[in-house]
Amino acid sequence: MLILRRSALGICSSSAFNGRTLSISTAVQNLESESHCQEVLVQGSGCSRKAILNRPSALNALTTSMVTQLHQLYQTWENHSDIGFVVMKGAGDGAFCTGGDVVRLYQLANQGKLEECKDYFSKAYQFVYHVGTYLKPHVALLDGLTMGGGAGITVPGTFRVATNKTVFGTPETHIGFHPDAGASFFLSHLPGFL
Repeated sequence: MLILRRSALGICSSSAFNGRTLSISTAVQNLESESHCQEVLVQGSGCSRKAILNRPSALNALTTSMVTQLHQLYQTWENHSDIGFVVMKGAGDGAFCTGGDVVRLYQLANQGKLEECKDYFSKAYQFVYHVGTYLKPHVALLDGLTMGGGAGITVPGTFRVATNKTVFGTPETHIGFHPDAGASFFLSHLPGFL
């Protein structure tokens, strides 16, 4: 298992930190209990929160509702002084996240619903930026396929944990799309590792 930390200069190094245990307010509990069709599950108590991408049958591919909920959760957690760090992982055994739900985006485009496609990309890119500027430690557990936008929502964070089952890639380039979700930036700035 490999644990890497993002430094202020963009250089990765191994590191650790100590958490603290505090109580949680009702406002945060209410937001966490609202799940949009259970696509994002929330676990945690005290000083930690875990966001679990919960679409294992679709390899945890991201939808507009998922990135919207993740962004709202992360904003709430960042502003809550009792929460010290956030963990993100994928449900199931096969994938952390394979990026955006390309099948759904293709269907929307064929139906002429281009505004919905634009909305997905806008919200996804806003969340990628938020992860990259997050004020609290962010730990991503990359167990399984980590592709495209799945990499985009993790690499900019503080820590990435790769396992022997991690498979990293940017498959969007095979369908004529540019390296997505910040990949053209972060891949050029990584010093030889993820």
